[in-house]
Amino acid sequence: MRLTTYNFPCSDELANLAAVPLGVIIQPLAELAREEEPLETVDFGESGPIRCTRCKAYINPFFIFIEGGRKFRCNLCSYENEVPPEMFMNLDMMSGRRLDYDRRPELRRGSVEFVASKEYCARPPTPASYVFAIDVSFAAVQSGMLAKCAQGIWECLYSGEKGLPAGTKVGFITFDRTIHFFNLTSSLEQAQMLVVPDISDIFVPLNAGFLVDPLESKWEISLRPLLHALCVADPLIFDRSVIENLLAALPTIFEANRVNEPLLGAAVQAAFEALKDKGGKLCIFQTALPTSGPGALKNREDVKLLGTDKERALYEPQEYFWKKIGQDYSQAGVCVDMFLFPTAYIDVATIGALSALTGGETYTYVNFDTARDGPKFVGDLKHCLYRTFGYDALLRVRVSTGLKVVEYYGNFYMRNATDIELAGLDSTKAVGIALKHDGKLDEKAESSIQAALLYTTATGERRIRVHNISVPNTTLLGNVFRYADMDTTLNYLAKAAVAQTVNASLKTVRDGLAEKCIRILTAYRKHAASSTSPGQLILPESFKLYPLYSLCLLKSKAFRAGAEMSSDIRVHNMRMLKAISVPESIPLLYPRMLPIHDLSSPIGEPDARGLIKYPTPIRVSYERLDPAGAYLVENGQQIMLWLGRAIPVEFLRSVFGVEGLDAVDIKLRELPPLENTVSEKVRNIIGRVRSERPRYMQLQIVRQQTDHMLEVEFGNMMVEDQNLDNMSYVDYLCAVHRHIQMEMSSSS
Repeated sequence: MRLTTYNFPCSDELANLAAVPLGVIIQPLAELAREEEPLETVDFGESGPIRCTRCKAYINPFFIFIEGGRKFRCNLCSYENEVPPEMFMNLDMMSGRRLDYDRRPELRRGSVEFVASKEYCARPPTPASYVFAIDVSFAAVQSGMLAKCAQGIWECLYSGEKGLPAGTKVGFITFDRTIHFFNLTSSLEQAQMLVVPDISDIFVPLNAGFLVDPLESKWEISLRPLLHALCVADPLIFDRSVIENLLAALPTIFEANRVNEPLLGAAVQAAFEALKDKGGKLCIFQTALPTSGPGALKNREDVKLLGTDKERALYEPQEYFWKKIGQDYSQAGVCVDMFLFPTAYIDVATIGALSALTGGETYTYVNFDTARDGPKFVGDLKHCLYRTFGYDALLRVRVSTGLKVVEYYGNFYMRNATDIELAGLDSTKAVGIALKHDGKLDEKAESSIQAALLYTTATGERRIRVHNISVPNTTLLGNVFRYADMDTTLNYLAKAAVAQTVNASLKTVRDGLAEKCIRILTAYRKHAASSTSPGQLILPESFKLYPLYSLCLLKSKAFRAGAEMSSDIRVHNMRMLKAISVPESIPLLYPRMLPIHDLSSPIGEPDARGLIKYPTPIRVSYERLDPAGAYLVENGQQIMLWLGRAIPVEFLRSVFGVEGLDAVDIKLRELPPLENTVSEKVRNIIGRVRSERPRYMQLQIVRQQTDHMLEVEFGNMMVEDQNLDNMSYVDYLCAVHRHIQMEMSSSS
């Protein structure tokens, strides 16, 4: 849980004067950093965790125990509660703490997890079920998507890397003009395909065998009699699961398919019938706009609308069917992740609503090419299935007296004004919360925020994860800036800006982002900065890079101007921003660039902690590039390796094993493991970069003045330069300074 500022202004007037938004970014299932201790689990038995009887806040380190330990005062509403008799404990006379303080994680830790009692379970918790719904139309077969999808699922289930959590079950649906279910009962030698041709009345034609444990669906063929007849001493026994055989056979089964009408709506209905009483995750693999069947859509992309005020109509679903079934999925606790492989408009705004309403994610691979995109697709699929996952979740945020929650930002569904319903939630997802004053805060007290997530783990345990934070209140505007968090503020503003795009034009939203930058910096200059020359640009220490990141936000795919950005790509990036965490959003806005042509010791070598030593990062601008150099640029989504036209042959020989720049294969997704120091160091650096990011990042090689289309993409990552219909950083900083001077002059 991160705040935009860690000193809350005592009044709404002071908050407006500072212009720094009061916001919270919550990432409930975030992975722990290497140095952090594991989250502790507390079991209060059938009675459940202790809660305030007035505001229902969970017990936390900021509860104050009084009257010898017989009562506690809630830090959110100040109500004095009786301590249950079985929980009574005397207080230490010196510290005022309970004598069992050291044995109670809920009193020592800001974040803790409670075992949920039966009253928190609407249905018996079970391990998550995973259904894979795969488009097997002509386009899916011809593009190689079907074969790569089958391979990727096999690797996720059986390669031995990590696998799905213990106890989970999987099922498979394939679809074109009809829907195909598969019986995966372990007693079968091969999966049985059952076809449902009537899409007007979708049902699951299996009572058992559709959802199975991938490690238990086994059959054995013994070749002992045959081998004995052939006088072979040691018989071989093949042990292969029914699922493995199905995945191996899928490309062959549908290789002659000429149907090019994937009925996605019917497949989604079928998967819902299979999962609605269980909860879990649906992974959809789709190649084209569903133009027939339930939820049929039209191609509404109009290039004349792009870049105009009417473009925002393309950001909302065009057919109510998809919004309704997304809500049904959310209420059933089924998360939907979509893998899209379009060659044309596919209406991400509409079909992607399934993911947006269920806490899922959408991945896109435009003009899918197996050699180019296959590794990234498989990497994304593993990332999707391996990361920490919970389902059937409910998030409630409570704040202390004097504050109120006024807005929620993210990919979720809400049936009421207080509960965020998350059919699924993974370790990378974050939610934004907007706060507002509901009265004046006491400067001598603190403001508290509690986020409680009720969810079922992928292994079938019902838990309540609670995060708590308490921060000082202040009457000094300077403290609001001194303890502000720029990274969190940018993430919050990005989420709020995406929410605005439904009701305002992109130009209005972009102007609002630029104006917010000027307002915040003007407020500091006017009310908190020390007396200096009127013509001097003064920036708060915590917001020194705010103009740079404000410009980067304007250049992002979600908000950049121009008609060349399709609505599919824009909507995909908007929804990604709505759910992105703070650590992921910063490199996405401002990429990291590392020079790797000079790898003198200890660069590229492990240090005492085992971490690979990085070269010193440089600013992302073409002016910083040396034609005789090589540079890695990464933004958390992909890695680009730029090779200058004058790169020394020795470097190319050491890293790629070639004698010239023209001989470098730009389709390489992994560098060859050559036996020399330079090769090892470069691969070490790439390995560490990948290990630090939660997503799979595919390597793309770019050669200067040779790979023109890739150079354009690389140039777009040079955010300090003048590009993407926006100013350079230097020009933007000067423009911000002029506006601040104008504001100062007008106010004086």
